[in-house]
Amino acid sequence: MAEPKDGDLPRKLNFVIVGGSLGGLAAGIALKALGHHTTILERNPTALLHDQGAGIVAGGDALEFLERYNRCKRPISVSSHRRQYLDRSGKVVHKVDMIQNMSSWDLTYHIFRANYDGTLSPYCDAPHLDASHGSATHLHNRTVTSLEETPTGVLVHWKSTTDPSVTGSLLADRVIGADGPSSTIRSLFVPNLERTYAGYCALRGTVPESEATPETLSALAHRFTFYHGPGIQILAYLIPGINGTVEPGQRLINFVYYTNFPADSPELDEILTDVHGTRRRITIPPGMVSPQAWEKQKVIAIENLPPQFAELVCKATKPFVQAVTDVISPEHEFMNGKVVLIGDALAGFRPHTVASTSQAAFDAMIYADHVQGKVSREEWKRETMGFARFIQQRGASKPRREEVYPEWAIKI
Repeated sequence: MAEPKDGDLPRKLNFVIVGGSLGGLAAGIALKALGHHTTILERNPTALLHDQGAGIVAGGDALEFLERYNRCKRPISVSSHRRQYLDRSGKVVHKVDMIQNMSSWDLTYHIFRANYDGTLSPYCDAPHLDASHGSATHLHNRTVTSLEETPTGVLVHWKSTTDPSVTGSLLADRVIGADGPSSTIRSLFVPNLERTYAGYCALRGTVPESEATPETLSALAHRFTFYHGPGIQILAYLIPGINGTVEPGQRLINFVYYTNFPADSPELDEILTDVHGTRRRITIPPGMVSPQAWEKQKVIAIENLPPQFAELVCKATKPFVQAVTDVISPEHEFMNGKVVLIGDALAGFRPHTVASTSQAAFDAMIYADHVQGKVSREEWKRETMGFARFIQQRGASKPRREEVYPEWAIKI
């Protein structure tokens, strides 16, 4: 079967999107707005993903995505007016006035779900159905096991996450792998590619602003605040609170604390061993961190961090831990374009780049533009692969529209 040329695609295609976090939802929202039918397969056994406890810096592409597709009428972020750097004593030693928008993973997720399949939540009302949109189906408890190319598309085989004896399949015109940095879809085509540990972890958590001392809240409120020390970096900013509220006094102070843990060290084993004694490979979710391990981190924080940051680490009640890794696929389309990778499934950025959410939003938008025929295959590949390769290599980002990618990054 010949692959359709740009702009010649049928009006309504059937897309199967593997992964129901932000990247998968973004792709579903963008494609259903074009009238295409989408089905999301999410391996999580529950209908909703649990609160990840994380703050998000809503960059340019994330905001553009929301402006283009969001139909929920509510505030989406808390503004930060300044970037500032503290010394060990907690004194501001450098500052730059800069407006940035800070949100939370859970608010963004529920806004995306409301826009995708009308899921109701305390975070936002579901928008009215748009008759021009394609269908949107969200199926949880589905772990994809294999893909089979057919003359008419791709057969997606899955099994139940909780009961592997339950299996099924769906026929798709196209498949989108949006299943994160440990992507199953990527592994089917690039089986020997593994996530590589970068030598440090992100210790993360939130503290209600009402529980911070007045001195700490005054220093951190509406500011993106950093501290750098030997082998450590920590940052903090305000994010929406429970059910996404942005009301003063009800928001959360989010912190991300990067610190070195040598590979195969007892210290790394300790911080990645959860409350039940299980050694996790990459992530310990909120509330599952060993109390003993976190008590040790509190002592280290008091000894090494400015007092404002040490207070946050000591007051966090549900911290979580992420081992920082690198991974990037050498390609992002397979089966002659019938299967594509987007977001973290294509390239898992280190969290300090604050680019993952923007990458997911951008990849979804430009892929929808490609499907619509507004963007050629060559431009789509150059832009998405250039972004992925360049940020992965450089380890830092600035607004994507300001980037000039070197030739090696956009070679296709």
